[in-house]
This record gives sequence, structure tokens and C-alpha cells, in this order.
Amino acid sequence: MIGSAALVSFLLALLLTRRFLSPASRLHVLDHPNERSLHAAPVPRTGGVAVAAGIAAGSALAAALGPPLPGAAWVGVGAVLLAAVGFLDDRAGVGPSLRLIVHLAAAGLAVAAGLSLARIAVPGAVLLPAPTLGIAVTVLFLIWFVNLYNFMDGMDGFAGGMAVFGFGGLAVFGVLGHEPAFAALNAVVAAAAAGFLVYNFPPARIFLGDAGSPLLGYFAGVSSLWGVRLGLFAIWVPVLIFSPFIVDATVTLVRRALRGERVWEAHCSHYYQRLVRLGWGHRRTVLAEYALMAAVVASALWTRWLAVEWQWMLIGLWVLAYAVVLAGIEALERRRGIRT
Repeated sequence: MIGSAALVSFLLALLLTRRFLSPASRLHVLDHPNERSLHAAPVPRTGGVAVAAGIAAGSALAAALGPPLPGAAWVGVGAVLLAAVGFLDDRAGVGPSLRLIVHLAAAGLAVAAGLSLARIAVPGAVLLPAPTLGIAVTVLFLIWFVNLYNFMDGMDGFAGGMAVFGFGGLAVFGVLGHEPAFAALNAVVAAAAAGFLVYNFPPARIFLGDAGSPLLGYFAGVSSLWGVRLGLFAIWVPVLIFSPFIVDATVTLVRRALRGERVWEAHCSHYYQRLVRLGWGHRRTVLAEYALMAAVVASALWTRWLAVEWQWMLIGLWVLAYAVVLAGIEALERRRGIRT
């Protein structure tokens, strides 16, 4: 089931992505560069439609071959809403109010599917928030995942690579935990991203666009919650898996807020963008990010066999590693007289 569904997802995403490269395609919508862009020429931005189609086809096959995840229909409706509004945004532009309403609706549908953080576990301890607080935390968690994936989709091969590594890691958790439906969903998402990545790896010939990046963020959030519900891991584990995105987006947001900047406005101060502008370029930067992604996914899988005290040590090591990396980027900028 898992292999067949993933193969269908990969092939459909690959073929549609290639189709959307052609100016003859009705879905050949161009992203024109601006002062914040890391690309210099117009590039099609409808790769997310191909990813969404691949996920839909692969998920449908997986559901036909075996029992689906509990609440999958609700999550599917939320995913369709995000992809549809994202596509409209790519073509004609959508106001922030409508985007927020759709994000809230998608998060609400996930809660309706039973994906609420009824408990928040860290190594050796469990917090039990009140039901209402748990729902509020869940909604914020999902909306942040949706938006941070959108924030971080600004470099060739980056968002697609995070999806391949991140969802691939979650699929392995499903296999090891004997949850084939969970493994299949995540394998399908990873495979669709891989099909798209064939044409998005630097130098990118097509971008995800808003039809794809919020959708991948949504699946990252709901898969994290599903894994917790199924007892595959505690919530901090998928946070570690997606930490290459979470740390950059969160630290950048906090820094901008402390400076009094308008955090809701587009900008070019993410650490990955700063590395590209330091002369690393897309390919070197994204390959370094892939190495980081592989390391955090391997670490997350390793936690299945670690005692509590070693889990805390692992978390501490990653906090230290991220602090060193971010400080190193800032030191390089100071050395070259670059202000951000």
C-alpha cells in the first residue's frame, strides 16, 4: 500500500510539474522577481498545484487499499481549502483577511477531526492543558506551521527538500510503529514533494507558490498531531524534525518584532536568505540545509531508543548547535560589514 501510493503521488506530481513549465499550459503563472527575491528572472509558480494533485491521488489510492486515518475526511477538506485559496492567490492575489479565515477554518477542521493537543509531553513529563486551552494551542500550532512553511519557501529546493526529509522521517515513524495509514500519508506527501523537487532543485525551473507551501505546512502540522494521537511520538519530536524551518522562521520573527518592524510584511532577513546573499548561492546553501535536515530526522528517529536523560541531552545539543550556526551567520555578516 505504502509503496504504490507513494509511486502514484511521485509520478503525477512529476508529470504535472513538467507540464506546468510550458508556456502553453493554462497553469503557467509566472512569479516576477522583486527587491526581496533571490531569483532574477520570471519563474512559474504553480508547482504547488502538481504537489496537491499528487497528494490527492496518492492518498485516495492509500485509502482504497487500507483503512484511512481517523478524521482524514475533515483534514482533506481543510487541505482542499488551503490549496484552492492559495491557487487563487497565485493567479490574482487574495487579501490577508481571507487567507486568515481559511487558515482558521483549516485548523478548525483538524480539531474537528480529533487532532487536539490534549496533552503536551516533554521527555519524562506530561502537561495536561484544559480542553479549551488545548484547542487554542492546537489552532495556533497549525496556523504557525502553515505560515512558517510559506515564509521559508524562498530558496530553490528548500521547501521541497524539507518536505522530502520531514515527511519521509514521519513515514518511517509510522512503519516502525506499525501504523500503515500514517506511514502511507507521509510517504505520499514526501513523494509528491520529490516529484516537484526534480524541477525545483537549484537552479529552479518552477516554484511551489501559495497553492503548495501552506498546504505542506498544514500537513506537517496535522501529521505531527496525528502521530501524537497514535502514540508514535511526543509533540517535541516533529518539532525537532521540522526545526530547520521552525528555528529560522521563529527567531527571525522575534528579532523583527523586537526591532519594532511590521512582522506581517514580506522581508528578506531569514537566515537562509542571508546565507545566499553572503555568497553561498542557492545550491551550496540548500545542500547545507539538506545535511541539517538529515541530521535532525536521524536524531528524531534515534529518540525511540533513548532514555529520558539522553533525550534531554539531545535537545540541549540541538539548541546549542542552532545557536552556534545562527551566531556564525551573524558574525560573517559583521565581518563583511553587512547590516540586516
